[in-house]
Amino acid sequence: MQHQLHYDDLPDGLDFGPSVAVDTETMGLDLRRDRLCLIQLSAGDGLSHLVQFRDGGYEAPNLKALLADEGVTKLFHFARFDLAAIQRYLGVACAPVYCTKIASRLARTFTDKHGLKDLCRDLLGVEISKQMQSSDWGAAELSKEQLRYAASDVLYLHRLREALDAILERERRSELATACFDCLPARVALDIAGWEDVDIFAH
Repeated sequence: MQHQLHYDDLPDGLDFGPSVAVDTETMGLDLRRDRLCLIQLSAGDGLSHLVQFRDGGYEAPNLKALLADEGVTKLFHFARFDLAAIQRYLGVACAPVYCTKIASRLARTFTDKHGLKDLCRDLLGVEISKQMQSSDWGAAELSKEQLRYAASDVLYLHRLREALDAILERERRSELATACFDCLPARVALDIAGWEDVDIFAH
């Protein structure tokens, strides 16, 4: 596993190709309180780029340009949270988007195990650790264990997308998955506006 750590922005000249895997680490799960600390990215080439934000600086023009590029598909696992964090702190509405958790829920109806660790094990035969998930991501210096954990969260999303797309195609649910991905910006806007715990489609 290889990773490169950058501070506050991506360096000039990086090319992630037609799709980039993206993940975020925050101080907690309440985005009105818990700041964005780290963004991880990978082109699916075995290398992760980690952008650590220090002192609340979120200018990051290179990173924002990548995330806003409509010619690049952004791959997430549980995109709903990451998209909200990115929009809240970077002011970017990412599109187009692919979410492996949504894809798994639509494709793998035979199981209720849709976490990233479950997908990597079941679809790729890869074991990943989630031990550092609840660590202090706001620390000035992140540990080697944190960096390894963060890097692993994006390394496999391209391969997971391929595996899940094959099942979605087989079960004739590809169009439904795309429609769900396209609805994510509205779901994120509701979360940010305070409707995160409300099912507006309920009776």
